[in-house]
Amino acid sequence: MTKIDITLADQGAAPVTFGSPAFHHLLDSLNDAAEPRDRDTEATVAAIARVRKARLGALRLPRAEGGGGATLRELFETIILLGEADSNIPHILRNQFAFTEKALRLRANPKFAKVLNEIRAGRLFGLGASELGTPNIGNGDSETSLTPDGDGFRLNGRKYYSTGNFYFDYIYVRSKTPAGVAVAALIPITRAGVTVDDDWDGIGQRRTASGTTILKDVHVAREEVVVLAEEDPGLPHDATFPQLYLTAIIAGILRAVVRDATALVKRRDRNYYHALADRPAEDPLLQQIIGRLASVAYVAEASVLRAADALSAAYDSASVGQPDPLLFEEAALKAAKSKIVVDELALNAASHLFDVGGASAATQRQRLDRHWRNIRTIASHNPVAYKALAIGRQAINQTPLPKAAFF
Repeated sequence: MTKIDITLADQGAAPVTFGSPAFHHLLDSLNDAAEPRDRDTEATVAAIARVRKARLGALRLPRAEGGGGATLRELFETIILLGEADSNIPHILRNQFAFTEKALRLRANPKFAKVLNEIRAGRLFGLGASELGTPNIGNGDSETSLTPDGDGFRLNGRKYYSTGNFYFDYIYVRSKTPAGVAVAALIPITRAGVTVDDDWDGIGQRRTASGTTILKDVHVAREEVVVLAEEDPGLPHDATFPQLYLTAIIAGILRAVVRDATALVKRRDRNYYHALADRPAEDPLLQQIIGRLASVAYVAEASVLRAADALSAAYDSASVGQPDPLLFEEAALKAAKSKIVVDELALNAASHLFDVGGASAATQRQRLDRHWRNIRTIASHNPVAYKALAIGRQAINQTPLPKAAFF
């Protein structure tokens, strides 16, 4: 793994809060160089350094505990705004924010209380979960092993799609003991035997470092092991948060599509000889396209935030120790419906962006294709067809929704 200089925030400084001047300054700084970051890892490292300095990873911690005090809805609004600035950044942070929700829920456990202290200090957490050798994707099975070794353990395995780990401080690695007990190891990314390769070669989200994490004879102390069934039992439809998070990023990219399409029309001086107006900005046909793009972006954002409200209600039930399965199922249903429609609308919108610019909009110099590539890549993370099938089965036959990952 390439050494990344980790500079933590000034512990006397307050973390950024939703809607504050510092919050908007951070967004502006991330937006300024979003296009160059599409092809430059070092620029993304610098962007994550700004995120770390602002302690954005602590956005959901209560203010009284040194966090940003954001509601769940405000977190999703933040993800949308980050997606508009540079969709790589919120995608990198997805596991950080998901793990923060877990730590907040399990804060009575000293292991997760320690995690919250680290998040408060500005450190970032990643995940090691996906494996190519697992035949049934998303069922939680793992070939990564945690075996006893003296007074601790040794961790061995290979994880794929390790989004963000290249930029992080810790990873939460799912594995199994020789007896088949599902566990997780919470270890520093710099520990001997941990290798994080920035080998993601996707057509989009190029700087998310969604590559490979290799674990070879990594020492794990007993206090770094979480027995999942006992200490991290999860929630009903536990995958709703990360699934809705991806749709929120797409909603943010749609805002960028509207922004870039509008700017493209404004700066054009020429129009076709048979167009409806001499100047593109005065052409009713182009104005109509911009209006439709803006409407799609609005609907996408509204659907994400509606689902976020449902998830917030479900989380509220869990915070008092009685997770309501019906509330969690409703949140999962809303998140799935949002994805099915938003994915299709977004891909179509990113294509129509080129309709307002002519051939010059397709130059590599403008790199407007990154919006379509990024949407297509994010949308590929979980299957639309199977989600639609599950929703239809529930509507017709009251068949329960899937409860594991990817739904």
